[in-house]
Amino acid sequence: MNKIKRTTGEWIFTIFNYIFLSFLSLICLYPILYVLFASVSDPIGLQKQSGLLFAPIFPMTMGGYQLVMQNPNVGTGYMNTLIYVIGGTTLNLAFTALGAYVLSRQQFLWRNVLMAILTFTMFFSGGMIPSFLLVRSLGIYNTRWAIILPGLVSTYNLIIMRTAFSAVPESLEESAKLDGAGHFRIFAQIMLPLTKATIAVLVLYYAVGHWNAWFNAAIYLEDQNKWPLQLTLRQILLANKMSDMTGDMTQTGGEADLVYAARELVQYCTIIVATVPILCVYPFIQKHFVKGVMIGSVKG
Repeated sequence: MNKIKRTTGEWIFTIFNYIFLSFLSLICLYPILYVLFASVSDPIGLQKQSGLLFAPIFPMTMGGYQLVMQNPNVGTGYMNTLIYVIGGTTLNLAFTALGAYVLSRQQFLWRNVLMAILTFTMFFSGGMIPSFLLVRSLGIYNTRWAIILPGLVSTYNLIIMRTAFSAVPESLEESAKLDGAGHFRIFAQIMLPLTKATIAVLVLYYAVGHWNAWFNAAIYLEDQNKWPLQLTLRQILLANKMSDMTGDMTQTGGEADLVYAARELVQYCTIIVATVPILCVYPFIQKHFVKGVMIGSVKG
């Protein structure tokens, strides 16, 4: 094969692109590395550190992670978050896929009207107070359903799923109908298998949304035993309620400065504990991400 020769201008442009993208990647990656290095650094040395941090400060310690895992609120928050992520994502995907299938059928009479109504909700909403009153009137205040039901279907994700279903050739549906298949069989055995890439993207969208959500829990949940991990993390980072977590470290250190140093170390460790699990999921569905998003952008 003959190699394509590049001009001097193309070489300069390629080199500039590599340098720029490498610099951009470093900017995006460094905050995570900074928190990771700080979470295993010596707390006193970390308190004295100023500026950039490119390696852990010795002597390294895992004491911050031990203190985080000893806090019962973190374990409870993890369990609650897993319930919201697994249960919520399952219901989100089920109702989004069913709604998208109905709205993608050409023979459905009111699909354009319903699509316009749903699209309207993307730009305008009743606001926080009406939503709060609605949750209370439905009797789901201070229950787990208050976290799952209000955002059960995302209009944006519904549009992506509807577009993916619309891209499936109609001949497949017609052939299935000739064989006696009904809508539920067509939906389960034809539409869903052919849109796996889009489903993977929606799973990512919904799962990340549930994992990072804390605002609705702060409004609708009074019982701390139902709080998700991110709301517990917020209490640790902003409300500064870490006396129980730092008590053991301050008693052994015997120095006043160690109190603040221990709290700062625990903050970094809590961020890592709350962030790493969702980062581990992304590589498994990353290959479907671009394909699924492009399906939703080609045909509206």
